[in-house]
Amino acid sequence: MSNQLKNNAQENPEQIGSANTILSLAQIQQLLMVQGQKTQNDEINFIELWSALMKKKLIISIICTVFAIGSIVFALSKPNVYIASVLLSPASSGDSSGGLSALAGQFGGLAGMAGISLGKGSADKTVVALEIIKSRSFIKNFITKYELLIPLMAAKEWDSSTEILLLDDDIYDQANNSWVKDKNSAKENIPTLWQAYRQFSKLLTISQDKSTSMITIQMEFFSPILAQQWLTWLVADINQYIREQEKVEAQNSIDFLTEKLESIKINNMEAVFYQLIEEQTKNMMLIEVKPEYVLKTIDPAEIPDMKAKPQRALIVLLGTVFGLMLAVVFVLSQHFTKKLSK
Repeated sequence: MSNQLKNNAQENPEQIGSANTILSLAQIQQLLMVQGQKTQNDEINFIELWSALMKKKLIISIICTVFAIGSIVFALSKPNVYIASVLLSPASSGDSSGGLSALAGQFGGLAGMAGISLGKGSADKTVVALEIIKSRSFIKNFITKYELLIPLMAAKEWDSSTEILLLDDDIYDQANNSWVKDKNSAKENIPTLWQAYRQFSKLLTISQDKSTSMITIQMEFFSPILAQQWLTWLVADINQYIREQEKVEAQNSIDFLTEKLESIKINNMEAVFYQLIEEQTKNMMLIEVKPEYVLKTIDPAEIPDMKAKPQRALIVLLGTVFGLMLAVVFVLSQHFTKKLSK
């Protein structure tokens, strides 16, 4: 029998190919039918989902409305925040550092003994200044100097009509000019300087453009007037802080060199000491005549006339969309729960 099938296959190879072709067409037709059923089922499921949503459109509308109203209330409850900014550049180090740099190769060791930093450029001073601005000690002293503890820790919003900073009565009692007492200990709940430092750091933003070395410092607060004022004070104080440090170092160097000069009996060394004293004296004069010793103001801080945040329209939009998504999930979950229970 098998020999006969083999003979038939050898004699009629076209029939075998035709059968294979017919089988392939049948498989393709079956696949198309299955795909058509899946498409039809998908259409039925989509129609089913749409129908379920339309039946509960009132519930969806109510949920969306509730979330929209809630987001509007939330957005309106958030106080306006204003951002003041100042653009700075590293101040030129002037001729004093150039003169000292010229002596660095020959007398670097001697200058180091006197506490003189030869060749110290403005870039180094700028980096140091920016780090000092963010330091705990500087900010704490700044808060104490300008008495910023109350506005920092108790402010809640700014009244633009009266230009008055409104304080939170639950934190600070303006009638008695005292902090609200702790219910447990009956003592004034006075914020610490550490808490004030953290709060101030959240309001301060410092950035520097690597290509131009330009520095942007921003201060955000409820009051646009205070934001501008604090930023102006901050720039002035950091320049003054670096100036005072440089003056002390220069004076100490002059005193050291003058003291050692009295015991020097070698004429060549006396000339070196006189040169170092001369350069430090020039440096002292430069410090005195340059108020913006480290950071030079390019674009001063101004009182912002427009709020930076909150973005109330975006809050309402996101709240409404979230409400719509939640409503759809709620309706569909109810629909499938009932369908499975049947």
